[in-house]
Amino acid sequence: MTKLSASPLAIYLNDHLAGAAGGVELLRRAARAGRDESAARQLRRLADQVAEDRASLMRVMRDLGVAPSRSRLLLGRLGEKAGRLKTNGHLLSRSPLSNVLELEAMRLGVEGKACCWRTLRILAGTDRRLDPEALDRLLRRAEEQTARLEELREEAAAATFRPDGPEEERG
Repeated sequence: MTKLSASPLAIYLNDHLAGAAGGVELLRRAARAGRDESAARQLRRLADQVAEDRASLMRVMRDLGVAPSRSRLLLGRLGEKAGRLKTNGHLLSRSPLSNVLELEAMRLGVEGKACCWRTLRILAGTDRRLDPEALDRLLRRAEEQTARLEELREEAAAATFRPDGPEEERG
């Protein structure tokens, strides 16, 4: 098995692995953040799926001889924590805007993951170590995750940007 630790592919895959680590943390934190129970349940399910997808990416990396970068994984987790320091209209607490911004970030992350699966699917045409059917399944799941996150984002945006103010502030 050839090590590709300094190759562009290794850097690319490690960047996606770091993003997946941060994404799982963001999804789990958002699920605990006091949303309605239906949304929280959906976010927990998505977090579990993203964790499974991260494990799938690690298997692909192993099959390709790419070692996970511990420093990039740490940066992914730190990036998620830094993302908490956003201007949301409240200094020390969550605001209704937090829900919208987090869902947008989660959706962008899943769309990035789908790009990774598409890239690997292209490479599967010439690299027998990659399983095209497995990559197709992962891509379909990412597309389903994107659609679900968009539904949740639309609901959060409608609740946050109502003409009479966010539901949480109307009491």
